[in-house]
Amino acid sequence: MKIGIDKIGFATSDLYLDMVDLAKARHEDPNKYLIGIGQSKMAVIRPTQDVVTMAAAAAKKIICQEDKEKISYVIFATESGVDNSKGAAIYLANLLGLKQNIRTIEMKQACYGATAALQLAKGYVALNPESKVLVIGADNARYGIKTPGEPTQGGGAIAMIIGSDPKILELENETSAYAKNIMDFWRPLGHSMALVDGKYSSGVYLDFLKNVWDEQLKKTNYQLQDYGALLFHLPYTKMGLKGLRQILQDATVEDSTRLIREFEYARQFNREVGNLYTGSLYLSFLSLLVNSTSIKSGDRIGFFSYGSGAQAEFFTGILQPDYQKGLVGFDYWAMLNKRQSVSVTEYEDLFEKHVFDIENIELDYQTDKSAFLLSGIHDYKRKYLSR
Repeated sequence: MKIGIDKIGFATSDLYLDMVDLAKARHEDPNKYLIGIGQSKMAVIRPTQDVVTMAAAAAKKIICQEDKEKISYVIFATESGVDNSKGAAIYLANLLGLKQNIRTIEMKQACYGATAALQLAKGYVALNPESKVLVIGADNARYGIKTPGEPTQGGGAIAMIIGSDPKILELENETSAYAKNIMDFWRPLGHSMALVDGKYSSGVYLDFLKNVWDEQLKKTNYQLQDYGALLFHLPYTKMGLKGLRQILQDATVEDSTRLIREFEYARQFNREVGNLYTGSLYLSFLSLLVNSTSIKSGDRIGFFSYGSGAQAEFFTGILQPDYQKGLVGFDYWAMLNKRQSVSVTEYEDLFEKHVFDIENIELDYQTDKSAFLLSGIHDYKRKYLSR
């Protein structure tokens, strides 16, 4: 039985900050951001948006009535949770109008969480082949104004439906994982912004990549020529390029040319949005599907997933004959091009207005035209609206 990704959808804020504007405000050479980290724009999340509303917007793009009948599990991967006890998945299921006789959970392991959710979903479908699982990777990446990590912020949500006989990607069984207790990135209880040792984290990323790549080679003997594309977790797109270059050190010209070409297709959306944490790898996958003119059904796609703290996994999948149908015809470039640019001052103001440990607040959501909204908090209870 084939099991894998049947549909995939994406949502982000309707606002963005141009990285050239941020560089000038921070007295940096714009090329430090445009080339040095490989980012063009950064999603700016309104205070009336959070991981739940963005996840709902992403899922709404791909879920039909038949899916609603078959979804019996919602797994919400995030490191931007809205409650220390109540999982974001139950809010999401309610907003989407899913049936109540289902399972809903939240999963956390830094940026690796959505891959853990994907593998859990695969196992569930193997035991329940008539069911589907909704997997979410949604985050709001926050490092703080004028911090070293500021230009690698961003946000948005990826939604994937996992099932048997998938339209997009059949997941292969052999995977390689590696875990080690380190402190390269963390967010202590009570902190709304992440703490990170950036240079150390970049080095660990590459070390973990080498470990799982070598292990997967031993398990499968798949060589570079066996891959149509290699995808990476992209906290910023230059990081993925560093990872690809590490793998391609002894590659032939043909393999190197093909894999670099596909990587460039695969980072186009991430350049426009910034860091999605749990969703970054899968946004890159969506970008590949939408933008590549070279990939084809039957191609093997390699995925490197990394989450600080740290956990990594390398896995593969085979692109299916009708993979374009799993995109349900949505025009993501039109969505991205409709976004409104904000100034650095406006971005800073919106950043400071996000609500966390607040008992009561009513949010001004009149200017937010999104389909799903956080309207306020009453007695620490979050209130959501759908249009």
